[in-house]
Amino acid sequence: MPKGTPPRAGRRRALLRFPPIEPNESLTVARQLFDESRVHPAIRDRIANEGRAVIAEVQAAIAAHRVVVVGMAMNPFPRKARKYLDAAGVPYQYLEYGSYFSNWRKRLPLKLWTGWTTFPMIFVDGQFIGGAGDLERLDPAVLKKAAQ
Repeated sequence: MPKGTPPRAGRRRALLRFPPIEPNESLTVARQLFDESRVHPAIRDRIANEGRAVIAEVQAAIAAHRVVVVGMAMNPFPRKARKYLDAAGVPYQYLEYGSYFSNWRKRLPLKLWTGWTTFPMIFVDGQFIGGAGDLERLDPAVLKKAAQ
């Protein structure tokens, strides 16, 4: 971890205190990406198109629903997030991609797209807010308002 970088959970908590980002604002998330100039030309199209369909499916759900939970079978954390939303009376769209034993290739582009390596991936009003623990730190009243 770079010097001066707060623990991961602390950074997420701090991000959740800010209002949603307006579409015209830009935000730079500091994460390492492989330099595209070092990718062989023969595989650039393959890299660019890998997982495009699953990402488009999630983007369509985000556009159509105020709250979207992306998860996988057998993982207790997507189930935990859904129970939290159900108890709070917040409607949501749930997308499930395989289990620990299947569809890992289908889930991988979602991890690369968001930069988030675990499930669930939760979106509120088009903004990626993190996982089940991050969801539980949000005020249920705010979630209900967002879902209306």
